[in-house]
Parts: sequence; structure tokens; C-alpha cells
Amino acid sequence: MSCLFCRIASGEIPADIVWQDDALIAFRDIAPQAPTHILLITRDHHVTVGELATADPALAATFMSAVAAVAAQEGLSDYRLVFNSGAEAGQSVFHVHGHLLAGRPLSWPPG
Repeated sequence: MSCLFCRIASGEIPADIVWQDDALIAFRDIAPQAPTHILLITRDHHVTVGELATADPALAATFMSAVAAVAAQEGLSDYRLVFNSGAEAGQSVFHVHGHLLAGRPLSWPPG
């Protein structure tokens, strides 16, 4: 298994997990871009958010509910959720993941 996030999901690589259920895991990013930077991943391997939405719409909806649960647990009322889909969009780990960013003013456009 070469996928970094699959290895985290299986417990092979440790992570600072802040929330999890049978389908998803949320953990703190090791190179945070904001005071709060949490990655949410699926336990099953899906390459992009578009692929996830097509392959398993129910899991995609569950993903969004998990974002709300993690934000509430972290005491966040204002946050940004980012999905990079594909290399040109900045995706570097090809396993669907969302970046939950908060704790400082976030400018727009992002870059």
C-alpha cells in the first residue's frame, strides 16, 4: 500500500487524529497553513472529490456532515474547506481529502 492516506487510515502511519468514524478520519496537518488545519479523509481509497461523489454519493454527503462535526468539536464558527482535485489544482496526495482551515483571516482569492 503506497498511498500515504491509506496508510494513515489503516493505522500504519500515526497521525494526530481529532475525529473518526467507520468511514472517515480527521487529523491535524503536519504542515499547517493556518492555526487550525485539519485534514479529513475517507478510509476507503478515492482519488478525488469528484470521483467520490460519483462512486459513493452517500459517503460524499457523510463527508460534509463530518466537516460540520469536526468544526463544532473544534469550536469553529468561521472556517474554509478546500478540496484540491488534480495535480494542476494542487493535489499532491491522490486520495480524496478536505482541508479544514481556520484561526486567522483567510484572503480571497486563495492563490
